[in-house]
Amino acid sequence: MSRPQTRRFDPARPCATTCWHSNTPGAGPIANHIFQTISGEETDPREARNGLRHIVSLTASKLADGLIDPKLILSWLLTSLGAPAVLVGLLVPIREAGALLPQILLSGWLRRLRQRKRFWAAGAVGQGVSAGLIALAALTLTGQAAGLAICAALAALALSRAACSVSYKDVLGKTVEKSRRGSVTGAAGSVSAAGVIGLGVLLLTDVLRSETAVVMAIALAACLWLAAAALMLRLEEAPSTPEDEARPDLSPLWRDRQLQLFILVRGMLVPTALAPPYFVLLASQSGGLALDRLGVLVLVSAAASFLSSYVWGRLADRSSRWVLILTGLIGAAAMLAAVGARALGLTQTVWAIPLALFLLMLAYHGVRQGRSTYLVDMAPEDKRATYAALANTAIGTLLLVAGTLGGLAALIGPSAALIGFAALCLAASGVALWLDEVE
Repeated sequence: MSRPQTRRFDPARPCATTCWHSNTPGAGPIANHIFQTISGEETDPREARNGLRHIVSLTASKLADGLIDPKLILSWLLTSLGAPAVLVGLLVPIREAGALLPQILLSGWLRRLRQRKRFWAAGAVGQGVSAGLIALAALTLTGQAAGLAICAALAALALSRAACSVSYKDVLGKTVEKSRRGSVTGAAGSVSAAGVIGLGVLLLTDVLRSETAVVMAIALAACLWLAAAALMLRLEEAPSTPEDEARPDLSPLWRDRQLQLFILVRGMLVPTALAPPYFVLLASQSGGLALDRLGVLVLVSAAASFLSSYVWGRLADRSSRWVLILTGLIGAAAMLAAVGARALGLTQTVWAIPLALFLLMLAYHGVRQGRSTYLVDMAPEDKRATYAALANTAIGTLLLVAGTLGGLAALIGPSAALIGFAALCLAASGVALWLDEVE
């Protein structure tokens, strides 16, 4: 068996020129061995330490995301607190669009900083404080008051998440080499998913069926974000050149054809994030999924992330373009499978909808991995934050539009919405063929 190709840390390469050559102490040989095992390549000890810090802090952040998931955990919590249904319905739009739309403005502030890791850490602290406020509201309020307070805290959490999102790709690109970035984020996704699987198992066994236990899980999420912020501040990041002009740079939107195609592909893959509630609706209409079976959805989603995130990450290091193509096809197949199960009367079975949902979540996590890696590798080194902000702001707008259209289609029936979503995913795979290879 041939040995994996060795890529050493070369000072002439783009990432290395931006890495901070400090004398920061650390367990170099141990970190290098662990990171080499994860990435499959030999690395410089400094990059290995940075890679491990990325993995641990990102794992903590992703696990916190799973513990406070608006689609599942917060929806169940607001329902149990007696909040109006309209507030429950606002949770996902607040979380998703709120984390994307502000990024174009935040990118201008980010460009003024020499240390971009501090921007990510500030966002993580904001998410931790917001999660703590959600837990406090759940313990002290009920009904509409609880719903309004939790929605307000979630809006603050989404804004803080936007700060993390707009800065992370820039920080990752400066501290980890191109061929190993997907491995970093993929490993973090798989490890954090294992923790969420544990939560799902506890929910299925009734251990966490009470409101207090769920609030404790949210409080744990707050602590994880604070720990992630502290660890991210220890990254050995090269100082960036601050820009005095903080106005957002919109020019890549009409100058860079690949960015235009990427935004189009990513926009047409948005249904992989919007479709899960329609799977639940299909099942509940047939009596196949009771409201109190929260653990089923948590377990299915986390298992898909655990089994696929690292694999998607390694595949993205080879070709993130093909990851986007494949996930569009898989997502469309999952949606059409759910529609087919409904037409054949299989939604009352134990396995039909969960199996289709599992397939969809495989595609969803692949989309997340592929789009992140592609954007970091495609964007010019000094424009990563700008490109991320432009893409995410555009997708935030498309999320609102697609969510509205999906809701209108659902008036006809969830099957109609899923068929429309599947068509978009198939179209995304076709358009992705026109993307350049950037790895």
